[in-house]
Amino acid sequence: MFTGIKACLQLKQLLDILCSPRVQKQGRSSMRLWLRGLVLQVLRSARGTCGSPGQPPTLPAPQKVVATWEAISLGRRPVPEYFNFAHDVLDMWSQLEKAGHRPPIPAFWWVDGMGAEVKWSFEELGEQSRKAANVLGGVCGLQPGDRVMLVLPRLPEWWLVSVACMRTGAVMIPGISQLTEKDLRFRLQASKAKCIITNDSTAPQVDAISADCPSLQTKLLVSDSSRPSWVNFRELLREASTEHSCARTKSQDPLAIYFTSGTTGNPKMVEHTQASYGLGFVASGRWVALTESDIFWNTTDTGWVKAAWTLFSAWPNGSCIFVHKLPQVDAKTILNTLSRFPITTLCCVPTIFRLLVQEDLTRYQFQSLKHCLAGGEALNPDVREKWKSQTGLELHEGYGQSETVVICANPKGSKIKSGSMGTASPPYDVQIVDDEGNVLPPGGEGDIAIRVRPTRPFCFFSCYLDNPEKTAASERGDFYITGDRAHVDKDGYFWFMGRNDDVIISSSYRIGPIEVESALAEHPAVLESAVVSSPDPTRGEVVKAFIVLSPAYSSRDPETLTWELQEHVKRVTAPYKYPRKVEFVSELPKTVSGKIQRSKLRRQEWEK
Repeated sequence: MFTGIKACLQLKQLLDILCSPRVQKQGRSSMRLWLRGLVLQVLRSARGTCGSPGQPPTLPAPQKVVATWEAISLGRRPVPEYFNFAHDVLDMWSQLEKAGHRPPIPAFWWVDGMGAEVKWSFEELGEQSRKAANVLGGVCGLQPGDRVMLVLPRLPEWWLVSVACMRTGAVMIPGISQLTEKDLRFRLQASKAKCIITNDSTAPQVDAISADCPSLQTKLLVSDSSRPSWVNFRELLREASTEHSCARTKSQDPLAIYFTSGTTGNPKMVEHTQASYGLGFVASGRWVALTESDIFWNTTDTGWVKAAWTLFSAWPNGSCIFVHKLPQVDAKTILNTLSRFPITTLCCVPTIFRLLVQEDLTRYQFQSLKHCLAGGEALNPDVREKWKSQTGLELHEGYGQSETVVICANPKGSKIKSGSMGTASPPYDVQIVDDEGNVLPPGGEGDIAIRVRPTRPFCFFSCYLDNPEKTAASERGDFYITGDRAHVDKDGYFWFMGRNDDVIISSSYRIGPIEVESALAEHPAVLESAVVSSPDPTRGEVVKAFIVLSPAYSSRDPETLTWELQEHVKRVTAPYKYPRKVEFVSELPKTVSGKIQRSKLRRQEWEK
């Protein structure tokens, strides 16, 4: 419970802000938001907390703390009843930093490539994230368990808001900036998100669909300009208090929701807990191999799950997260950045490494780079060999899903078999199983599976939200079925064979064929279509559409019609989903029951 003095001081701070000239300009709508936030903060003041900045924890040895977290990750110690990444991890490093027990490097380092930089120590990250938490809990009125959709490019605010969500107990829902109105509408309606945080490029799309999203109460704009019906995050952040008491979250409380594409129906909501990600990635640190003096650059888009993998892998080890704004993926920009900044660890999807090895790497000097990681899609052995021969650095491949932490990996210092995903990553018991859930011997091709019975690993997704059928269908006997196929050799190395479903991974983007086929079906020229993956030397694989034309379009010029259909898909769904290859056919292969056999078309493409 607040003391009388503390309550008076906080009320005075809020009243001073309410009476400020800036707030007077906000108008009645914004004033109501501020007043609502004020009332909610007072009403929630009696809730328990994990701790507060005014009560620093006893300073432990960093190595001892990380070892404890790893023991929990490996299942050697029980998962604590309560856990909050912001309080238990970030605030601990802040205290150690103040006491001089951490090297003098930033915790977060952002550059835009044109001279602008943002550097935060753990102490500064704590201060800024507490201010952001006051914006979320005050003006936005968010309470623990409320959902926040976060659609931002690589801006410092993405990491700031992510930590602020942890401090308030709000559930973050990251999304890529290329989401269309249709994508946004579905995600906001399905998740019942109360708040969306985005920038100028996405705001118009949100305005176009917000009337269809009754749960959406607050729209926060990350911008230096204003927009009607939006609250400006940067302005609020400047004036927010640095005092905030972290929500006391249980380990099993929700932390994040990711939408994942499938071959049937709409994208599914994958829910992770405070502990499944917050502690689950500590064991994966063996693959990432980070220390307190490392600077880690992961080029992944903020909307993809691998951006969170960086956050939860780097900061438990006291490492610095490096971010380049990188509005467009450009090989020379990446190589120049590696040459200019003291980056020690690099993580990219194999597609980017494919681009990098096409450059003359001998022209670049990577003074600090010592560890390189690849994940998100299969790594071509040829790319690995070219990278190693030109840089002297090994590429360590890892494999995982939105539903998991790292499943298989090639840890630093281990023997690498070129083309293999590596060995099972603790604490998972990874096996290859047949259609009945029986474990296959070495060499047998089957489904990659993780044992979930008798004990379900804690570093695992909770469920597919609001979809018990999908959750049940993901298990077979004692195992969770990943949907990917592989075989394991006698030494325990896993070799990826392909996906059970038809999801296409192009340049790390996961694309469900049904989404593309649905978009094509809206065009009058398309009678039927089947979408599959097709090999591509740069992107690994791309979307290819086999199309049966309606009679009225059968005599149209193929090149003109191809362009028209591609532009149509870009408009109807996210631009990255459009078919880069189109083939017009007279009929599609089907089963006796009339189902399209995509597997035949896919096999036909890859056998070419």
